[in-house]
Amino acid sequence: MIVSTVRRSGNSIVVSIPREELEAAGVQIGDQVSVTLRPIEIRPRLRADLQAAVNAEIPRSAEAFDYLANH
Repeated sequence: MIVSTVRRSGNSIVVSIPREELEAAGVQIGDQVSVTLRPIEIRPRLRADLQAAVNAEIPRSAEAFDYLANH
């Protein structure tokens, strides 16, 4: 699944698709494609220092997380 942002470009609305995704799908400029639109909710990204702290805490808290997941 590709997540992209709808943008205005002049009088048009555009959605960009990364080149790597196009190449992987075998799509070239000028090809017709099917697009399904649906809004999604994306959570804000954590700052790098906060993400590092979370990543360090997850292994130390595995037992607590398992307990919470099962109760």
